[in-house]
Amino acid sequence: MAGLINNLLILLLLFQNICLGFRSSLSVFKRYKDTTRSLSSECLGSEQPVISLGRSDFALDIRMPGVTPKQSDTYLCMSVRLPMDDEAYVVDFKPHASMDTVHHMLLFGCNEPSSTENYWDCDEGTCRDKSNILYAWARNAPPTRLPKGVGFRVGGETGGRYFVLQVHYGDISAFRDKHKDCSGVTLHLTHQKQPLIAGMYLMMSVNTVIPPGEKVVDADIACHYKRFPMHLFAYRVHTHRLGKVVSGYRVRNGQWTLIGRQSPQLPQAFYPVEHPVDVSYDDILAARCVFSGEGRTTETHIGGTANDEMCNFYIMYYMEAKHAVSYMTCTQNANPEMFRNIPQEANIPVPIKSDMLKMTHGHHEETKDSDTSSLLQQAKKEEEEILDQDFHIEEAVEWPGLDLKLGQVSGLALDPENNLVIFHRGDHVWDENSFDSKFVYQQRGLGPIEQNTILVLNPSNAKLLHSTGNSLFYLPHGLSIDKNGNYWVTDVALHQVFKLGTEGKEPLLTLGVALQPGSDRNHFCQPTDVAVDPITGSIYVSDGYCNSRIIQFSPDGLYVMQWGEESSLGRSRPGQFHIPHSLALIPDFSQLCVADRENGRIQCFKLETGEFTREIKHKSFGRELFAVSYVPGGLLFAVNGMPYPGEAEPVQGFVMNFSTGEIIDFFIPLRKSFEMPHDIVASEDRTVFVGDVHARAVWKFASTEKVEHRSVKKAGIEVQEIKESEAVAEARLKNKPESTHSLKDADKQPLVQQASSTGVSFVLITTLLIIPVVVLLAILIFIRWRKTTVYGGKGGGGGINLGNFFASHKGYSRKGFDRLSTEGSDQEKDEDDGTDSEEECSASPPPPAPSSS
Repeated sequence: MAGLINNLLILLLLFQNICLGFRSSLSVFKRYKDTTRSLSSECLGSEQPVISLGRSDFALDIRMPGVTPKQSDTYLCMSVRLPMDDEAYVVDFKPHASMDTVHHMLLFGCNEPSSTENYWDCDEGTCRDKSNILYAWARNAPPTRLPKGVGFRVGGETGGRYFVLQVHYGDISAFRDKHKDCSGVTLHLTHQKQPLIAGMYLMMSVNTVIPPGEKVVDADIACHYKRFPMHLFAYRVHTHRLGKVVSGYRVRNGQWTLIGRQSPQLPQAFYPVEHPVDVSYDDILAARCVFSGEGRTTETHIGGTANDEMCNFYIMYYMEAKHAVSYMTCTQNANPEMFRNIPQEANIPVPIKSDMLKMTHGHHEETKDSDTSSLLQQAKKEEEEILDQDFHIEEAVEWPGLDLKLGQVSGLALDPENNLVIFHRGDHVWDENSFDSKFVYQQRGLGPIEQNTILVLNPSNAKLLHSTGNSLFYLPHGLSIDKNGNYWVTDVALHQVFKLGTEGKEPLLTLGVALQPGSDRNHFCQPTDVAVDPITGSIYVSDGYCNSRIIQFSPDGLYVMQWGEESSLGRSRPGQFHIPHSLALIPDFSQLCVADRENGRIQCFKLETGEFTREIKHKSFGRELFAVSYVPGGLLFAVNGMPYPGEAEPVQGFVMNFSTGEIIDFFIPLRKSFEMPHDIVASEDRTVFVGDVHARAVWKFASTEKVEHRSVKKAGIEVQEIKESEAVAEARLKNKPESTHSLKDADKQPLVQQASSTGVSFVLITTLLIIPVVVLLAILIFIRWRKTTVYGGKGGGGGINLGNFFASHKGYSRKGFDRLSTEGSDQEKDEDDGTDSEEECSASPPPPAPSSS
């Protein structure tokens, strides 16, 4: 019996060590780390995703998880989540790549990668939302160095929470030995606030045409700079195969200062600006790309196919933190005449050797087909990186804001914290009894609206954060918010414009005379909207239902100028309005765009002079266009009105390329229907809100996953046809708070290497501790039973041979000890076995002991 007891104790200790030893917190962390990183043993360097560098600094290692590309010119992407939600700053980059293996690497910052997989083909895209290039490395190119005190802001409320690494593998002959690649970059981040914030300025030609056989073709880009000073420290150029040289300049008082000049056929990394260049308000940024159409038999246009070209000049800059803007663009030529004086160097191609050209493009191009394939893949990547306008707008069906109890919704805006602000009419209604024939308000006896007319909502969950504006207004209409968070509103009954602080108790500034319509400098007649220039503070008012003009005021409310007149019979001319209903200020281009409602068009004007610049008008707008909104990066959003009887154009939303006026996408609600969408506002991440004055509702729309698409004709309008129907259903569930995607994303977050951070649950540990006790009790019960039935209560000899026991046990397998489950992950379970490792740590009762006789 003593021998039996001893063997039982050994068995107990063995099972306890197996179950607990393999599930110690350090072991679980190691296996979690190895699983999430999937780093091959052939890869060199640290396998720690996060390395502490002191109290406030840390390093984040972003590496390909041991990949072997199968064909040349493969683009692979992977993502790493910022390991905390707090704001941090990237202050340095350390590349880990060999020029023999990698053609180039790009690092993007965004909030939603295009895939949740360990890595993916970049043909699926890099990010679903707006992405910014933070770093670039190319063979033989110098590393990017940030000046001291400069950092890219990430995390927090405004910075991206994910890094996406894109690696271009050029010639795969380096992978003949089937080795695995872990190229990447290590970021040095700090929690210390940086006084200077880095950003990206993109200059891009959108309308260049290169005639076939033409020896020299220039593509010129120029924009007036209208922001706080910025300091330039790096640049990058990009074209396709026809580009010879790209040059960028700052022009100040007629003097051209070189920012950078390079051949686009050399490694396309960020090169340091040789001499410091600062850019101040009203400077001009200018760039020229020189192309040659020799060898082409057809015209070449700007675009994203193998036969198209691109002309891009990137500028990396830094600004004071309080004025920092992370991304700016320039896609026009504001002053073509000035390029007569461009330095001659901009017209001289940079010579490169043929072997360098081959090396730059990743491999020796032996056939024309391989060259075309390389160009096509490169064009796809650049279209996603730069234009990034392949997306579709869908309603966020899980957003609860549609169910809010509102009055007539007249105005929408986003405050500096990106919260949604709604301006509504409470229990007042604008109907046929509201005004007489002279536009005098007839319902003063109702008094002002007693409810709070200004509501501030969390844009994610529609939770009310703040409300104000009671007992101030009679018939609210337009709303905008300046860079300081002040509310600017119009009231068509009062015929006035107000500036309110965030508390909204008393106006800080009032324009117009209460309840008195008029058309002079001191009166309005049902003013519709107001916009404030973030640079100059100038105030622009659209006036209105019974006037047809735009009025500019100084920041103090002094009259400056006005433009516009009533539309004439027949086709309206530029500068004529039939209800200028909504305003969109375009600071990137120093323009003001107006939704000319009853003329069914958008008109744009120069801010400084009121000079007409362009008209955007499409048949699908129908007769009425109610509202327009602009987001930096060149996107214009708009909503139209209900069709007139007998007309077919539906009421819907539009997404347009501001530079070309082309419609990129259409969108409509999935819940309820538009009745009279009155205002629209969009954020930089392409989240769109639409307020409807008749439906008394606000819809939220978001850009869905990028999928391959083509244009088709449907119901008389051009829409984006989704190539894979499953993607539509997935996109509609994209905003579901507890979706499986979000859970997967959470599981893929990098882990800081600390034993205490592995997340082994209390329940799991308790279960593992109980298992040996249960086994012991089962064995003792079995022994007692056997003694009673077999030995008749007499003692028996012999012991348990553990080796024979394990060898003979039918269910024994070492698989359970080779792979362990981590809590919350289903990727650790063996696909060919219904059991998991926990079940295999439980023992069956041992076989009967041999008889002593």
